Amino acid sequence: MSAVRDQWAESVEPFLAPLADVARDFTRLTGVPVDLPTLLFLRAELAGRSLPGQTSAGGSCRLLRTADGWAAVNLARPDDTAAVPALVALLGSPETELSDAVRRATGAEVARNAQLLGIAAAALGPARRSRPPVRVRRPGARRPGQPYGRGPGASRVVDLSALWAGPLCARLLGLAGADVVKVESTTRPDGARFGSPGFYRWLHDGHESLTLDFSSGALAEVVAGADVVIEASRPRALRRLGVHAERFLAARPGRVWVGITGYGRDDDRIAFGDDAAVAAGLTGLGADGDPVFLGDALADPVTGVFAAHAAARSLARGGGELLCVSMAGCAAALVDSGVRGTAGERPRPC
Repeated sequence: MSAVRDQWAESVEPFLAPLADVARDFTRLTGVPVDLPTLLFLRAELAGRSLPGQTSAGGSCRLLRTADGWAAVNLARPDDTAAVPALVALLGSPETELSDAVRRATGAEVARNAQLLGIAAAALGPARRSRPPVRVRRPGARRPGQPYGRGPGASRVVDLSALWAGPLCARLLGLAGADVVKVESTTRPDGARFGSPGFYRWLHDGHESLTLDFSSGALAEVVAGADVVIEASRPRALRRLGVHAERFLAARPGRVWVGITGYGRDDDRIAFGDDAAVAAGLTGLGADGDPVFLGDALADPVTGVFAAHAAARSLARGGGELLCVSMAGCAAALVDSGVRGTAGERPRPC
């Protein structure tokens, strides 16, 4: 391990035992070794990022003191920055600086009003223990035969996700032998393309790349040929494009659908890796005792590992399952010592 990765790993080491358990079980299921330091810290190393404090490693997310604690506000896109005056106004503050305005509000108020404007934000800690990493539904039928299912090596994976968590899930399944095709919209390419080129190549190494006009109906045709779908969209957005998770699973036994969201498919709040980690309470303490970020968008790679493990388990037991993977839930699993063993999966509605 490089000195850079070693330094980053030291900062999060106290939380990694549950993730290491999940990684070991993925290896047991697939034969693919999982190098957690590379998965968690390669992007930071390639980008030359420093260990974060109260500003995230990527620079877009800030931990801000509120009237009752702390909140993370992630200005990840130009539209988010443009919406800051509106957020200050919603908080009813006479101040013009966001850091001053949030001091007059509770963390929940800051997060709620930011989310109304489409800004990813979270109060520190409330997601802990509130949601498991993976919830499982079975709208489809299991693949017949003994043993129940098959491994990723016999599967065609269609990856509709972007950025980090979903593509990392696809990478791990690809290393296990799956045939992976990454699908992007002609009008909305993966934002990760504009980050570290080396990291993007590593994440998608060996995958087929397909760009489609989603309005043409071609997306539904590509999905129809998949055994596994990975996506990170609001369910209604895909339905408008003619893609339905439940119909996909019911159409052929043994299929698996991996839906990655910030807080669950029943929750429209958006999230990125840094704010999802804060929502889960996955933070460190600075020298002054105040919270600081851990890792680089830590909930992203953590979620990718949980999602790949859940997909491999589902295939092994015959599939037919909708796997609802929550980024905040995955991050919380590293904080909550009560989550053990099989990736915290619970068979309940998403």
